[in-house]
Amino acid sequence: MPASAPYPLDPLSAAEIQTAIAVVRKTHGDCFFNVVSLHEPRKAEMLAWLNDPAKTPLPARVADVVVIKKGGKVYDGLIDLAGPTITKWELLEGMQPIITMEELQLVEHKCRTDPKVIEQCEISGIPKEDMHKVYCDPWTIGYDERYGNNVRLQQALMYYRPDPDTCQYSYPLDFCPIYDADKEAIIDIDIPKIRRPLSKVEPIDYTPRGVEKRGGYRTDLKPINITQPEGVSFKLVGRELQWQNWKFHIGFNYREGIVLNNIRYNERGTDRSIFYRLSIAEMVVPYGNPEHPHQRKHAFDLGEYGSGYMTNSLTLGCDCKGSIHYLDAEFPTRDGNIKTIKNAICIHEEDAGILWKHNDFRDDSVTVTRARKLIVQQIFTAANYEYAIQWIFHQDGTIQPEIKLTGILNTYALNPDEDPGPWGTCVYPQVNAHNHQHLFSLRVNPMIDGTDNSVFMVDAVTSDAPVGSKENFYGNAFYAKKTKLDTEGSSRTDYNGATSRTWEMVNESKLHPYSKKPASYKLVSREVPGLLPKEGSLVWKRAGFARHAVHVTKYRDDELWPAGRHVPQTSGEPSRGIPEWIGDGSTSTSNTDIVLWHTFGVTHMPAPEDFPVMPAEPITLLLRPRNFFSNNPVMDVPPSYSSTPTQVANKNKDVLNAADKQSTYAFGESAGRDCCSKL
Repeated sequence: MPASAPYPLDPLSAAEIQTAIAVVRKTHGDCFFNVVSLHEPRKAEMLAWLNDPAKTPLPARVADVVVIKKGGKVYDGLIDLAGPTITKWELLEGMQPIITMEELQLVEHKCRTDPKVIEQCEISGIPKEDMHKVYCDPWTIGYDERYGNNVRLQQALMYYRPDPDTCQYSYPLDFCPIYDADKEAIIDIDIPKIRRPLSKVEPIDYTPRGVEKRGGYRTDLKPINITQPEGVSFKLVGRELQWQNWKFHIGFNYREGIVLNNIRYNERGTDRSIFYRLSIAEMVVPYGNPEHPHQRKHAFDLGEYGSGYMTNSLTLGCDCKGSIHYLDAEFPTRDGNIKTIKNAICIHEEDAGILWKHNDFRDDSVTVTRARKLIVQQIFTAANYEYAIQWIFHQDGTIQPEIKLTGILNTYALNPDEDPGPWGTCVYPQVNAHNHQHLFSLRVNPMIDGTDNSVFMVDAVTSDAPVGSKENFYGNAFYAKKTKLDTEGSSRTDYNGATSRTWEMVNESKLHPYSKKPASYKLVSREVPGLLPKEGSLVWKRAGFARHAVHVTKYRDDELWPAGRHVPQTSGEPSRGIPEWIGDGSTSTSNTDIVLWHTFGVTHMPAPEDFPVMPAEPITLLLRPRNFFSNNPVMDVPPSYSSTPTQVANKNKDVLNAADKQSTYAFGESAGRDCCSKL
């Protein structure tokens, strides 16, 4: 690969984005740029290059472009950047592309100056001269049958902020303006049958002023410092990261945010492929209040707004602590300029507790080895909520996607002493937080020792043989029941906590020399709520990926996003994404290139403890090697302390003692209480 050439999966540079924009403007004139992003190389072409980069041409750099022209016309395009040449330009009918941050920001200004919105604010108890204190969270309208999907719309969830440092979510308003993006105007207002005027309750704030007013901050916290005096244990070559036998490429796009590619693990000199591509590909947040207009309140935060576009610029020592390396992100602005998000991704190591340990009770010989983990993280803000997306790599070959959910509840107004009913909780006087779910879609393209893989559903079950039988005389037998998901249709499966259900991605041709079982990676996920809106509901139709915990599809280029390419204002008729890809379900998923889609998340019944700002709630799952390594792959990680039975008998001479010399006793106790200090 030429030194100046980008890695084929690197995000588009600022210069490449500008090249694509210039070509579009030259050919098609003025337009709004919603997307200018890497069109990923075709997998077959990419694998050919990875297998022999010296003799295989680099895959072409292609820009995926989505633009909107005045009048609301939407176009999809592809641009070969080497030309540069437009190779595809398609007018879309009845589709709306992702909402940009600039579009969201326009809505608030229009709400503050629209006469009908001002009138509703006055009815709510806000004087006309206070309109600068009125705020809104603009959401795509989801789908509203009154307008369809040819008009680009947003709904404005309205709030009042009595002063600049007060949280507006304590003062929700009861009406909902509808904004037309092409007209740049409010075209309608949804007004409830029961009016709920502005609350006059004293605010509760999480800012320093608010905390000091309620007694101030705690004073009993001592500093915790994280140091790596010899530097970090990982290295980056471009965007390819190497750490503890791991090697993988870190991509980033406007929609999924972090994308990990070509993930390998070096087992004693053998470079073994595990996954071709990993990402959080979609999420849906359905709310559970059936009253109009709340029935349409369900956000597809990735498909409708993009986790890349909403990504925070991370801060050293706050969002990420220790020795940190950062990667920036570059995107087009709507008017064709470049926006750079500094520190969009942070990479760092953390102590991870005990990796493995054994203490022999016979002679007090002991070996204890501490673990560390590598974290690749982004944090994005979707209006009221923050999502910290962490890809955690462990030394033993485990990958742990984890999401920390924090931020602020979406709120709605209540009258004094009004019962919110079963659909929500009064979290503060006159503040109603509706029940909702956060359902994420993990996209896994396995490459377990090659591209021909299969998926098995695994259940821990008791033996069918009755107590007293020859096969199960004492009745204690149980085993792992494995069901092959050999077609796209049969792959539609759900979680079962009673059987500790997991799913294994396997290479059936690669048998372990001892267990005689195929090399695999197991999906272990226990936070798997089902989609609660009923079958046939608007959310059920639009979020087809969330109907089951697992789907498996045959790999096809560009089937990247499980709710479809263009999500805003889809009606769900037909259901886009996974349901349309699966079709009649007859396509084989046995011993072929496959994608596993996993829906996981949390059902959130709000409580006062979640307000005015929510303590972080982690949602985690594991991708674990099973019958993949010959044995424990981390026995070569240096232990903190090790004494063998022989060394114990010889009064601990020549023991291995590499304990952390920075650790101390909390209250100054005398030494000699632990194995590491006996010398």
